[in-house]
Amino acid sequence: MWDLPRLGHEPVSPPSAGGLSTTAPPGKPQDHALIYKRLLKDHVDWGQLDYLVVDMPPGTGDVQLSVSQNIPISGAVIISTPQDIALMDAHKGAEMFRKVHVPVLGLVQNMSVFQCPKCKHKTHIFGADGARRLARTLDLDILGDIPLHLNIREASDTGQPIVFSQPESDEAKAYLRIATEVVRRLPPPPE
Repeated sequence: MWDLPRLGHEPVSPPSAGGLSTTAPPGKPQDHALIYKRLLKDHVDWGQLDYLVVDMPPGTGDVQLSVSQNIPISGAVIISTPQDIALMDAHKGAEMFRKVHVPVLGLVQNMSVFQCPKCKHKTHIFGADGARRLARTLDLDILGDIPLHLNIREASDTGQPIVFSQPESDEAKAYLRIATEVVRRLPPPPE
């Protein structure tokens, strides 16, 4: 975990792995709205970026509102498992971003299917196609599906994202397809 710099200090550079600079908010969840603002705007020297991706907790709380009101956002991607309880949060999140005039680029269905590594039987542990139904309801596109797969977890745990450690795997290709779809929907960068 990288420690947040104290107020009044010069901006610092975050640690990087696999060509990606990363950080996460320390502290208690109730403090995350202020921490996100500080991380994104005031106290981190991100250097030259092609894109800044902010992974926020689900819901429509202080973190989401603070980020959307204090930092220019080109678009939001809503990520959800296909189960009903998660989809309720995803729906609220999409509506909140629309209300604060942040374009919703689409939905990603996470943990969409589990395929047994031995017999190859596919099981929809969290339900099937819930994000697709929500996308239709919200008139949004599905940007892709991420399977529930041991390789993804193992690669993440070692600090080597699947797109670097196993770039030819189906799991890596799923992430790359989604990244391509997100970039395709973003406005062109300012010159």
